[in-house]
Amino acid sequence: MVKPLGRIYTLMAGALIVISLGGCALKHATGNLVTGKKLFATNCASCHTLSHANSTGTVGPNLDDAFRQDRADGVKSTSIEGLVDYWIQWPNTQGVMPSMLLKGQDAQDVAAYVAAVAAEPGQDTGALAAAVAAKVSPTPAVGKTIFTGVGSCGSCHTLSAAATTGTVGPNLNSLKEACAAPASQKVRGSTLEKCLHTAITNPYAYIPPGYKSGIMPDTFSKTLSPSQIQALVAFLSSVTH
Repeated sequence: MVKPLGRIYTLMAGALIVISLGGCALKHATGNLVTGKKLFATNCASCHTLSHANSTGTVGPNLDDAFRQDRADGVKSTSIEGLVDYWIQWPNTQGVMPSMLLKGQDAQDVAAYVAAVAAEPGQDTGALAAAVAAKVSPTPAVGKTIFTGVGSCGSCHTLSAAATTGTVGPNLNSLKEACAAPASQKVRGSTLEKCLHTAITNPYAYIPPGYKSGIMPDTFSKTLSPSQIQALVAFLSSVTH
């Protein structure tokens, strides 16, 4: 999301030049932090580390590290927000983040949330703490929306039932066979449902052959509510029988 290229004011100056040349400005209504956190969880958490969001992605920059020195230097959150908003919409073309991943108010909401919490101590409270901990009906249909939405599972996994083609993690079309392996059953449980629950909430209890730790976020037990995890398990178990 954020390009690690030195001091924030240097980056902001470059951003403002580009905006001026384009004849437009990044002006939106005040960012909604709760919406921003939800959008961050869906679109950004799988690739970025941000402690307040309980995300541990390593594909993109660690957002706490990216702004730690700026916090120490007294840089205002509004400056950080403007930079994050810019780089969401126009990221480094040499990186893996697609341009215009979010636009307009959505980009502003995510930028506002990141600017409010990046490199800040403590945890989210109140409405922010509950933003991605919704109580849902634990059905396969709801689980599919979590898989493709807030869980952002499809960005890393291939699953025909969800029309996703991610290749960072294991191909989930063969989940049943993977969970039936004796080594997996010893750690993750003897049933498909137990295997899936453990794989989601404690992914490094057992690491499938050919993979290593540090790829899949190990914080879904914090970023998803128990009913969301149940729904995700229901969906995955329904499409892998």
